Amino acid sequence: MSTPAQTTRSAELFERARKVLPGGVSRNAVLRDPNPLYVDHAYGCHIVDVDGVDRIDFANNMASLIHGHADPDMVRVVGEQLAKGTAYNMGTEVEIEYAEHLLSRNEGFEQLRFVNSGTEALMLAIKASRAYTNRPMVAKAEGAYHGAYDCVEVSQTPSPDSWGDADCPSNVPLVSGTPESTMSDVVVFPYNNIEKAIALLDKNADKLACVVLDLMPHRVGLNPAEPDFVNALREWTTKNGVMLVLDEVITFRAEYGGLQEKYGIQADLTALGKMIGGGFPIGAVAGRSDVMDVLNPKSMRYLFPHSGTFSANPVSMVAGYAAMKKFDRPAIQRLNDLAKRAVTGIESAINATGVVASVTGTGSMFRVHVKESAPRNYREAYLSPQEAPRLKFLLDHMFDEGFLLINTCSSTLSTPMTEADIDALVDAYKRGFEQLASNID
Repeated sequence: MSTPAQTTRSAELFERARKVLPGGVSRNAVLRDPNPLYVDHAYGCHIVDVDGVDRIDFANNMASLIHGHADPDMVRVVGEQLAKGTAYNMGTEVEIEYAEHLLSRNEGFEQLRFVNSGTEALMLAIKASRAYTNRPMVAKAEGAYHGAYDCVEVSQTPSPDSWGDADCPSNVPLVSGTPESTMSDVVVFPYNNIEKAIALLDKNADKLACVVLDLMPHRVGLNPAEPDFVNALREWTTKNGVMLVLDEVITFRAEYGGLQEKYGIQADLTALGKMIGGGFPIGAVAGRSDVMDVLNPKSMRYLFPHSGTFSANPVSMVAGYAAMKKFDRPAIQRLNDLAKRAVTGIESAINATGVVASVTGTGSMFRVHVKESAPRNYREAYLSPQEAPRLKFLLDHMFDEGFLLINTCSSTLSTPMTEADIDALVDAYKRGFEQLASNID
């Protein structure tokens, strides 16, 4: 008679969680079969679950932990701030200092307002664009994720049975019951296709407040946008008086002034979040002072009343300021070089094993696809019924090898990582590719 498998502590906790939380979680991203894992503690680039298993963390809380876990500088400044208070109905000097620092990183950042998340930052940027232009409509790329706001949730996860014609993608709701009025105020365009995108924008030029663009959208394939495509959208928005809103919530880590620095463009408004909080909730919108002026109660252009109970709270301010001061140009270059080492190693492993796979990414992020060619848009990145089990196999293999990845097989680096951590990741991928090539391909 076989001995029953021992129930893990995480499994026990999940049983409790299912009774009080829908699906047992507060964020779907932590779900995995047969149950989510629960953390005991974390340090540097390592995370240890309640069952004592230590893994190298390449998820970094969905790219928000640029310095990994329990960074000594974050611990120190947050501890000092906790003794002074966590939130006030007054301003703080560090709010000003941190704003000055973020604005200094990009010439296109003239003024800035803090909020509490990347979602809030996108909401604020869109509403500021509407106020400034006095227009209602928003344009976004098919499949791009821009947080939990009705208009940018449109066509976030369309499928082949709903996405319609590639020349004119259907507007597909993410959530049942999304108002038709919201759907009709969104233009969905195909990514990396200048002709088709501009044709759709032209039809609504006089109604569009903004074009929202992520220069390397995760769900579209984590492949940097083609420069000609980005330049065409920048030129079109300028010509038509439409705001170009860049979503750099994730990609700001790629260069000192954000990924837009690499393209040589400046947005009208840029949404920031994730890593700029130093491990704490945060968001920000930076951009042209004349556009930001719609938020200024003392201005003749005041059109957008805005506040937020925890916006610019001092804990997020001190942690974020400390984190970003440490994430200077040498730190960025070192992390980007580590990512290049990983991508080069993974590509070599793909070639050596003959597995059907490819790699995308830039800066300190990359993604492994179970596709022969790197996808250029959402439809190419979409997993076929044959590809989905192959990706799950690879994710499960990497997890069993001791690596925590984002569930698209994406990795984000943190500054505690070393060449040894990268090489271990590459070796684990190679072993996974060997199994995938022999058992599934």
